[in-house]
Amino acid sequence: MRLRTRLFLAAFGIAGISLLLAAALVAWLLERQLLDRIATDLLAEARLVADLVARNGASPTVAELDREADSLGSSLGARVTIIEPGGRVVGDTAEDGPSLAAMENHGARPEIALARAAGVGVTRRYSTTVERDLLYAAVRVDHPGVAFVRLALPLTAVDDQITSVQRGTAGGLLLALAGALVLAWVTSAAMSRRVSTIAAVAQRYAAGDLTPQIGPYGDDEIGTVARALDASVQELGRRLAELSRNRRLTDAILASMTEGVLVVDARGRVKMANDSVRRLLQIERTPVDRHYVELIRHPEVAKQIGRALEAGGSSQTEITLSTEPVRVCLASAAPYTEQDEPGVVIVLHDVSDYRRAVQIRQDFVANVSHELRTPLTAIRGAVDALTDETDAAGRQRFLDIVARHTLRMERLVTDLLRLARLDAGQEVLRLDSCAIASVFSSVAAELAPVLQTKRLRVESHVQPGAERLVVDQVKMHDVIKNLVENAAHYAPERSAIEIEAANDDVGTVVLRVSDRGPGIPDTDLARVFERFYRVEHSRARNPGGTGLGLAIVKHLVNLHDGTVEAAHRPGGGSVLTIALPKRAAFSAKAEAADKVSA
Repeated sequence: MRLRTRLFLAAFGIAGISLLLAAALVAWLLERQLLDRIATDLLAEARLVADLVARNGASPTVAELDREADSLGSSLGARVTIIEPGGRVVGDTAEDGPSLAAMENHGARPEIALARAAGVGVTRRYSTTVERDLLYAAVRVDHPGVAFVRLALPLTAVDDQITSVQRGTAGGLLLALAGALVLAWVTSAAMSRRVSTIAAVAQRYAAGDLTPQIGPYGDDEIGTVARALDASVQELGRRLAELSRNRRLTDAILASMTEGVLVVDARGRVKMANDSVRRLLQIERTPVDRHYVELIRHPEVAKQIGRALEAGGSSQTEITLSTEPVRVCLASAAPYTEQDEPGVVIVLHDVSDYRRAVQIRQDFVANVSHELRTPLTAIRGAVDALTDETDAAGRQRFLDIVARHTLRMERLVTDLLRLARLDAGQEVLRLDSCAIASVFSSVAAELAPVLQTKRLRVESHVQPGAERLVVDQVKMHDVIKNLVENAAHYAPERSAIEIEAANDDVGTVVLRVSDRGPGIPDTDLARVFERFYRVEHSRARNPGGTGLGLAIVKHLVNLHDGTVEAAHRPGGGSVLTIALPKRAAFSAKAEAADKVSA
């Protein structure tokens, strides 16, 4: 049932009940007043009749009294009864002659008894004589032959008067109910409109639209409540907006953090986890509202969270995650309290790169020291032997040793300086179009003495679409040279080193250098481009190499926005692949130049 209908029924019901009760009360009061007025008038008329009877002669006859009763009854419009002291009726308006003589003794009638005792008596009762309800008024008469005069008025006349009063009351009641109906309808409609306005605003607020609403709320209590609710909603909306901004800011901060953040409540349920911690702990499913023991497969992390939940306090430790690759993290656990509920925040800072950099630096220092100490030891030994050598051929042999190791030290220092410039960003690219076949041939010519030592041959292949590259030709020459030289060190005698240039479908040019040597173990594929890193079976170093060639290759390729990787060659050996992006503007310019020259 709608509110408007309920309000209307309530208002109309209250008004109707009130009007009915008021009408009933008014009708009852009017009836009482009418009866009292009729009784008073009847009693006054009875007194008047008593006075008239008292003025008659001292001993009137029954016939005279009866005629007197008939005359007075006709004048007053009421039944007049004249009674002797003994109770015998001697005159009556309704009876004459024999029937009058046959009437019962009225000495015991209630109104007569009251008149005998008090002088007057008024009663309402059923008359067995006329067989109807009558209102009686009896008065004592000061006459020797007459004791009482009684007037009787049929209640039908009284009922007719009361009925007319009731009809008027009913008519007024109907008019009042009609007015109440209209007033209840107007009042309920006005109240319903106000409540509907407030409900519409509330529904708009519930839907998320918190735009302030200035409505005709009125100045009564409902208006006051509506304005208070509106103000409360606006304040709540402001706080929700602020919380939303803070939540978005927090989410943005957590999402941009490289550190992993995990929040666990006192029950061990995960409340928050950013992408970094999910990646570090390898959490694939949604972690929120799940127990941390179900999600974390690393015992050290789970133990640290458990200790922080049980003992509280902050802690920091370095843990190793058994991931692939292995990650080293600095884990910090700190307690927090949210709405009187404790919990733990654990932050995982990935220090794998730092630890790897430290290890690389230590290895680099050790390798540089070793690389320098080896030729220096050889030079010092040759110099010591040279001082004692008197034979010219022996002196020349020691001088050759000094020269060879001095050249090796010079190449080592040169490569170190170049790596330093590459790390510092001091190498500048001078891009231009060049024919890749000419780069291959110049590298083969420059390394001919090294290749002839092991009777190696270079086989180059340039596929259609990869004939020209937009690169720094000098640096690309160094890249190919280092790769071919590295392959020559490990390739077996009388084998071939393959150099290939191909056009890839994804918008890159691929250069491959393959050999038929012992290959690279899987564990070393990702580290062959580190400085001084050598695979295990090649620890016996070729004196001609510095161990920095592949590191320089990686830096030069990265300088060209390319990538380089090592892999196994089908059938044995290794293959090093360089992927370089095409540069359309330079390529178009080069093709145009080729057409002009043609």
